[in-house]
Formats: sequence, structure tokens, C-alpha cells
Amino acid sequence: MRQRRIFKPARSESRLGRAALVGIAALAGAVLAGIGLPSDLMGSAPRNADWHSPASEIRILDGDTLRLGERTLRLHGIAAPERGQSCTDASGRLYDCGTAAAAELARLVQERAVECRVQGRDRFGRALGLCQAGGAELNASMVANGWALADADSLPALVPLEAEARAAQRGLWAGGFEPPAHWRR
Repeated sequence: MRQRRIFKPARSESRLGRAALVGIAALAGAVLAGIGLPSDLMGSAPRNADWHSPASEIRILDGDTLRLGERTLRLHGIAAPERGQSCTDASGRLYDCGTAAAAELARLVQERAVECRVQGRDRFGRALGLCQAGGAELNASMVANGWALADADSLPALVPLEAEARAAQRGLWAGGFEPPAHWRR
């Protein structure tokens, strides 16, 4: 007969076998879950895809964000003012330039179907895309009309359009405004 020490329990082979079995089952479950989960879990957008939405399913959330049915998409390479952001017009009067930018995007869409090429995700998991409505490129049009700023790092091709809008004093450039990124802080 073996003596047991008070502070060190005897090891049971069934206890070790059970722990090993649970560990192996957990590892196998994690591997199977990793293989079987869809890449767009939790609403994150696929890296590259084509999204189409009929006019009846399009909602303008703000000057650079659309809702296409159940999916949310930000226009890639631009930054529009947020709803509620105040700017000044050419006369120095305050107005809600975020709402004005959203109205411009709604005008560009004009009850037409929207086609987008998703090109990644933003830090919140929303799709980033280049979109068209009735042949009009929405990202470039928002910048060219002066209602959004070009992100030179994301889409350098839009920078000359921003320079033209600034020179012609279109949209935001007609008065004064704070860049959307600064205003959000």
C-alpha cells in the first residue's frame, strides 16, 4: 500500500486522461470553427467584391456613407463633413455642412441604382468602395463638387479634383470649414 502525502494528492490516471481529452476536443473545435466561419462575420466587409443595390434599397447616411440594403458602405478615399457639423457660407453665416454634403450625395444618386466595387474595410469593419450611380462616379463627384475632401493617401487621383473645387470655391470651399477629421476629435 502506498502512502499519500497530505499536501500532494495522488495522481489519478483517469483525471489526466480526461484533461487531455478536453484539451484535444477544444483544439479540434477551434480549428473547425476557424475553417468553417464566413469571412464576413459580424458585418465586416469582404476585401474585394462588387455590390449592386436597386434605388429602392439605397439610404444616404451622410456625405460619404451609403446603406445598400442591409450593408453599410463608405465612399473610399474621401472625407465629408458629419451631419451637425457647422461651416460658414460665403457671407459668413453658419449652416449644417454635413447635411448639405448628404444632400449632394442624394442628388448624385437621384433614385438610381448604385454599383460599388468594395476595396477593403475601414477601422469599424465597414466596406470601403468606389461607387457609381447612373454612370456618375460618386467618390470623384463629391470631391469635384467641393462637398468632400480627398484622402491623398487612399486615393491620390482625387487630389487634383479637390484643388479645382477649392480654386472655383465650390461647396465647402465657398466659405469656411474645419476638416471632418479635426471636427470629430
